[in-house]
Amino acid sequence: MRKTKVFSGSSHPELAALIIDKLGVGAAPATVKRFPNRETSIEIGTSVRDQDVFIIQSGSATINDHIMELMIMINACKTSSASRVTAVIPYFPYGKQSKQKKTRGAITAKLIANMLATAGVDHIITMDLHSSVIQGFFDRPVDNLLAEPSIAKYIKEHIPDYTDGVIVAKNAGGAKRVTSLADRLKIGFAMIQKEHQISSNESSEKSTVVGDVKGKVCFIVDDIIDGPGSFLKAANVLAEHEAKRIYIIATHGILSNDSLDIIEQSPAVHKIIVTNTYPLTQEKKEKSTKLEIIDISGVLVEAIRRTHNGESISYLFDNAM
Repeated sequence: MRKTKVFSGSSHPELAALIIDKLGVGAAPATVKRFPNRETSIEIGTSVRDQDVFIIQSGSATINDHIMELMIMINACKTSSASRVTAVIPYFPYGKQSKQKKTRGAITAKLIANMLATAGVDHIITMDLHSSVIQGFFDRPVDNLLAEPSIAKYIKEHIPDYTDGVIVAKNAGGAKRVTSLADRLKIGFAMIQKEHQISSNESSEKSTVVGDVKGKVCFIVDDIIDGPGSFLKAANVLAEHEAKRIYIIATHGILSNDSLDIIEQSPAVHKIIVTNTYPLTQEKKEKSTKLEIIDISGVLVEAIRRTHNGESISYLFDNAM
């Protein structure tokens, strides 16, 4: 790739290394320093004048430090006369805060978009935004890639009896994502529905399954898994309805605190499958016997290559790389 520089932020070096290795360009040098007062300083170690620059930086457990690091790196490249700066953000931070939930709440995802624009970013490449409205927060191109083709490929290659399976939404909000994956795999779908019951002046909530799951392989699908609570509730309901085997699948495996330990102890869950958009520590990965990770670096590599060459990326919405 001619006249291109690819930089790695420090949030997800493992994924950045995979992308840079597949691109075959070598990582452009940049030095990140943190002062005792936690301020960040970045020095770009090569000329970027008139270059097409890509900066790989995902959301992470130290989210605010890494957001600031990305802003500084973008600005450093722009003020050093880069022709274009593309931020490759596999997991877009603050994506869940894309609307005002309380009277005096902030739309933080829009704030992040404004900060990126002010830093000087020209283009965003991300994956499975929590809400599609986030694309509208930018006045510059945003390519929202899909993990669905890679997830579908993994299911086909690693779960032989998936054809006797059902894609399950743990609530009504996930119905669109679930039906899309079900259509791609040509299998059925179901949904967990909550029913409020009132008896003897007491209110209770009961979960039921809309769809046939008895004796079937069930895949509970969502874009993000942070805490496991809602996933495990759905898994327990499916187990009560005699599901054959239950998988949890999510694009962004944040899995905060002891989430993996809790899933490990759940008899209802057979496996948890996530992509590598979000960095997980080696300790977390080694502690779990149920965790499977799908590598989506190939999709990001192809998006970068096509962006650099001015080609359409629509092919990536239907095909795994």
